[in-house]
Amino acid sequence: VQLVESGGGSVQAGGSLRLSCAVSKDIYSRNCIGWFRQAPGKEREGVARIWPAGGRSWDTWYGGSVKGRFTLLVDNAKDVVYLQINNLELADTAMYYCAADLRRGCSAGGIWAEYFYRGQGTQVTVS
Repeated sequence: VQLVESGGGSVQAGGSLRLSCAVSKDIYSRNCIGWFRQAPGKEREGVARIWPAGGRSWDTWYGGSVKGRFTLLVDNAKDVVYLQINNLELADTAMYYCAADLRRGCSAGGIWAEYFYRGQGTQVTVS
């Protein structure tokens, strides 16, 4: 399974971006897709994750620092997970990554290294 992120860029504070995570194989077969970010000099942190909830629906989790500004969206037909980021803040500047498939299951969460498949990232810079 390959994951490819895109959609990053340079934006002004208060603006919006939509990041994409394209999954090479049936997205609904993944037990978890997580989004992480890593700012310069900081550890990688999980910001959101999404998992199948039955009937082509999805459950989601958001980190406290992004709740209300970040939204996960899924295009089942295109096998893409989007991370919609609104009201961007300077602190959102980071490399953003997606990852898929977590041994322990998605509701419990996991760190970056515990995901089986990981993307290369897309840069978001807020000024």
